[in-house]
Amino acid sequence: KLRAIVYNFAPYYFYKHLNKNKLDYKNPALVLFTSGSEGEPKGVALSHKNMNANRIQLSTSILFEPRDKVFVALPVFHSFGMAATLISMTSGSRVFLYPSPLHYKIIPELIYRTNSTIMFGTNTFLERYAKNANPYDFYSLKFVAIGGEKLTETNRQVWMTKFGVRIFEGYGATETAPIISFNSPMKSKEKSVGRMVPGLHCEIEKVENIENGGKLIVYGDNVMLGYILPTTDGKIQYLENGKYDTGDIVEIDEDGYITIIGRVKRFAKIAGEMISMIMVESEVNKVWKDFVNAIITEKDEKKGEKLIIITSKKDANINEIVEFFKKEGLSELSIPR
Repeated sequence: KLRAIVYNFAPYYFYKHLNKNKLDYKNPALVLFTSGSEGEPKGVALSHKNMNANRIQLSTSILFEPRDKVFVALPVFHSFGMAATLISMTSGSRVFLYPSPLHYKIIPELIYRTNSTIMFGTNTFLERYAKNANPYDFYSLKFVAIGGEKLTETNRQVWMTKFGVRIFEGYGATETAPIISFNSPMKSKEKSVGRMVPGLHCEIEKVENIENGGKLIVYGDNVMLGYILPTTDGKIQYLENGKYDTGDIVEIDEDGYITIIGRVKRFAKIAGEMISMIMVESEVNKVWKDFVNAIITEKDEKKGEKLIIITSKKDANINEIVEFFKKEGLSELSIPR
């Protein structure tokens, strides 16, 4: 503590003194671990350059001002929470950190009491806050930025009609520090995840049996150094050519807006046709709105695979889904069995 007091009198001098031969923006600044949803958890090594680049990329379209107060309830060990905190602080904005996003009744009141102007969150959390909030709780918010999962149209409408707050959806990955694209107050398109951040480049790799769009591969200043795998003994396994394969199937329109179709691993091949399981889940959610619904695949002798619904609806009747899919003119192959 005494040393810290001394350092405080001349921070820049001591920073240089203590970090001789280490002051390189290409050095690792942060290691964040993935959740392990696609195998064993792995460390993502991000450099000073990665993180600063992403901060500046976002600031080209979204203005964070010293008079702003940013409400962050997302955990900082997650890339979204970490980015929200660092981007806000390094832009000169004040940040109100709350330890858990799960306190659905407390958070709306705290946003009101702190006069927060910007909030970061996910679709699920915003849905819960809306159910527990007074219409005046979010009067001070300029907008809400969300990521991590798809924004539902119902949620967008509730926040606009009940609270008068616009939600801007973005898309990213821990490996990109983390923002890949985002909607902003100036440039926004519904049902898209916005336009790619400046300075980030992409390639669209065609995927067999998928006609529209392809697999997104990105490269640029905010793309990670590499992974720290359980087998590499703490050493960074650097990316080849600096390119990161997102594993997501996307479409990019002529104005640069990105629409996510699904993940490569979340497509079912039925009778030779690729069916997005995320699309099917989205349609099922329109019928069984107040329940948790998920789509999985099983092997099928005739068509290769078939779609199965797992749902929390105890009196589920598959005929409701079949009738809705036919009414909407959706492919018969996409109807869960």
